[in-house]
Amino acid sequence: MVSPLNNRRVVLAARPVGAPDANGFRFEDGAIPPLAEGRILLRILYLSLDPYMRGRMSAARSYAQPVEIGALMEGGTVAIVVESRNPDFLPGDIVLSYSGWQSYAISDGTGVSKLDQAVAPISTALGVLGMPGFTAYAGLLTIGRPQPQETVVVAAACGPVGSAVGQIARIHGARAVGIVGGSEKLAFVRDELKFDVVVDRRSPDFADQLRQACPHGIDVYFENVGGMVWDAVFPLLNKFARIPVCGLVAEYNSVGPPPGPDRLPVAMREILTKSLTIRGFIQHEFADQQPEFYRKMSAWVADGRVHYREDVVDGLERAPGAFIGMLEGRNFGKLLVRVSEV
Repeated sequence: MVSPLNNRRVVLAARPVGAPDANGFRFEDGAIPPLAEGRILLRILYLSLDPYMRGRMSAARSYAQPVEIGALMEGGTVAIVVESRNPDFLPGDIVLSYSGWQSYAISDGTGVSKLDQAVAPISTALGVLGMPGFTAYAGLLTIGRPQPQETVVVAAACGPVGSAVGQIARIHGARAVGIVGGSEKLAFVRDELKFDVVVDRRSPDFADQLRQACPHGIDVYFENVGGMVWDAVFPLLNKFARIPVCGLVAEYNSVGPPPGPDRLPVAMREILTKSLTIRGFIQHEFADQQPEFYRKMSAWVADGRVHYREDVVDGLERAPGAFIGMLEGRNFGKLLVRVSEV
């Protein structure tokens, strides 16, 4: 038997009210049972931290069941097979799995797929070549449908989804306008990702800067943030504009309705008079596009048309703090926890 003795897990200790803090998480250590026939033992190499996890911490109605108190925090992972009693996997195989916030996992192989290490670094399976990249690809091209010379605006343009959205828009001949928070991120999106224009949402004249960046209005707005960014974008939407709604990270920690008057009637009037298309989506709705996505995005990364950045923190013990920081915009690129070395 080669199974290690202990597994460290991060479980949900309490449902947050407003912004999560360290008290919402608890570390547990426990023995790993002997491996049954048909099972594989995985050692987690990378854990993906993503904004959707904040919704899983809440009991509010959503598109997925919440994590129960005392249950393992969910998350995508890249892992290595260390022991196998399943003929489809061998020790040493590098795999993509949904094993959550822990150092080891046992699986029957369902939902586990082998990774080709020759295509790209294995961490990209959780970023540009994984769920975030696919979210950008499917949401932008299926709902946004950017056309040559149109203006595509994306919030959180330095993140794993937003950065891919802008670069894919440019590949399709559209003009990419990114919204970021901070001068360092602005320089990265402008100089390395080659967006046409980048605007800092923290600038006191952000709304005016965005208006100047979009002299012909906005044809596609890929929504990742909500809040004051949406307020600045909304008046600039052109007739027949398309708005894929991927996330609303500015709202995730809200404990009540936003202050001020009810703006829904104004929004509905604009939706009607401008014939706007606003559609929320979850990436798995477009699962049939994944093979095409992987083929195209792999080629774009290989030939340098799509760049990416990863923000890697070391050690499972740092996952809660990194996750809290991500919700505050402190990460710079795709946030990953390196749980162990290959």
